[in-house]
Amino acid sequence: MDNARFADQLASGCSALGVTVGEDVGPRLQRLMAELLKWNAKVNLTAITAPEEVLEKHFLDSLAVLPEVTGATTLLDLGAGAGFPGLPLKLVLPTLGVTLVDAVGKKVAFIKAAAASLGMTGVRGLHARAEGKPETEGIPRAQVLIARAFMDLPDWLALAPAYVEEGGRVVAMLGKAQTDAELQARAAERNLRVVSARSYRLPFSGAERQVAVFAKG
Repeated sequence: MDNARFADQLASGCSALGVTVGEDVGPRLQRLMAELLKWNAKVNLTAITAPEEVLEKHFLDSLAVLPEVTGATTLLDLGAGAGFPGLPLKLVLPTLGVTLVDAVGKKVAFIKAAAASLGMTGVRGLHARAEGKPETEGIPRAQVLIARAFMDLPDWLALAPAYVEEGGRVVAMLGKAQTDAELQARAAERNLRVVSARSYRLPFSGAERQVAVFAKG
């Protein structure tokens, strides 16, 4: 994918999702893609390797939740995989402190290498398995906790509160949308409340997505 096509696809995708990114973001996302595909040729980071799909299903999928994350000072991405959504969100929100956690060492190694290559500060890659005990795991709490298809929603809401600062938010990036009643029921099981929920589609494939935000108490 040449530079002009990447820029056009990014712009049209962001427009379709209703998000805005700075002019510097496109070239940096292209560098992130180059790093991802270079590493992926040696170690298995992602099954998505076509540049157009990386742009939509990793980058735009990550940027779709900008409205839910904007305004926070710290973000914890659990089960970050190769760095999504944390790395693209950090590129758009440079003052955001981001910790990306994954249980697979090679994925964390990529996150660290990519952040260094892009000169990103305030990014930490952490090789750990989140099991609900952040102190012993060495995982910091954050204002916003996010995960993208990390685990089923009931399991995620059981695990998540331990990693959120008081007054913080839990953001769940889901595939097929759940009804308001389902979300309310899941939240009530864990003494959480639903702050917001919205459904959308990825701009090129039309794949269904939903992002739901929960708060403690």
